[in-house]
Amino acid sequence: MRRMSTRQAIIHTTLLSLLFGLSACSAPTDIPFTVTVTAPPPAATVTFTPSPTPPTATSTPLTCLTQPGVVEEGEISTTNPPQQYLIYLPPCYAELTDQRYPVLYLLHGQTFTQDQWVRLGAPQTADRMIHSGRSVPFIVVFPDDRYWNLQGGAGFGDRLINALIPYVDENYRTIADRDHRSLGGLSRGGGWTVKLGFERIDLFGSLGLHSPAVFKDNAPVVERIIRNIPEESHPRLWLDVGDNDRELASILVFEEMLTRNYYLHEYHFYSGDHSEIYWAAHVEEYLLWYVEAWNEAEVE
Repeated sequence: MRRMSTRQAIIHTTLLSLLFGLSACSAPTDIPFTVTVTAPPPAATVTFTPSPTPPTATSTPLTCLTQPGVVEEGEISTTNPPQQYLIYLPPCYAELTDQRYPVLYLLHGQTFTQDQWVRLGAPQTADRMIHSGRSVPFIVVFPDDRYWNLQGGAGFGDRLINALIPYVDENYRTIADRDHRSLGGLSRGGGWTVKLGFERIDLFGSLGLHSPAVFKDNAPVVERIIRNIPEESHPRLWLDVGDNDRELASILVFEEMLTRNYYLHEYHFYSGDHSEIYWAAHVEEYLLWYVEAWNEAEVE
């Protein structure tokens, strides 16, 4: 005999009770009696569809970051004589319009012109340093001092300080403060660096003297200037010379003066003479020293 389920038993008992009750209270009838049992609705099915993951944003590298910087020619016509210059602008200078840069002024030697440092490879060296990450991007200005043997040549320092530097800061995206502006020069340009760098310590944070033409007659004046510079205001100083340099005697006197006055400086005594072969061999070393302070500031 098949056993009824509990649910079936409840339904069966209920039907019997109803039937017996109806039989006792009324006469038999032909009207059928139907009991409908409604089953609970099936549980709702919830389907979870994950939202699509948005693509990860990736920056498109600028093509210019792997390309060389540019060297442009300019002139300030309001000076007498007009102040010509070349300027090196680092990779992506035109594209990164919100970025500002440290600036280095490099002065050429006597009888040469504004392109001397360019011929020595300074722009290409700067490119390699920037591309390799050894240097923050920076600007280099190559002022012209071709009028050294003319009457107008005496005004080069004035043109540099009062015309060219303000013009560059106004028309190029430099970081226009002492810590981000450096001055250096070779031979006669090194002599100018001694004079202008020590007279205007408010303008230059680093001074590079590469085989500088420092004249003994000016030594007492220069020494007085150095003694009056507070130690905390000393610009960083680099001095180098070759062992066969024609300016060696006066450079040794100058270096001794620095030491005597406790002026902290880097002094490098190399093999070589007073020539472009010597300077070209050290261009990268020079530039790495100039940018060292800027790299440290960037890390901080």
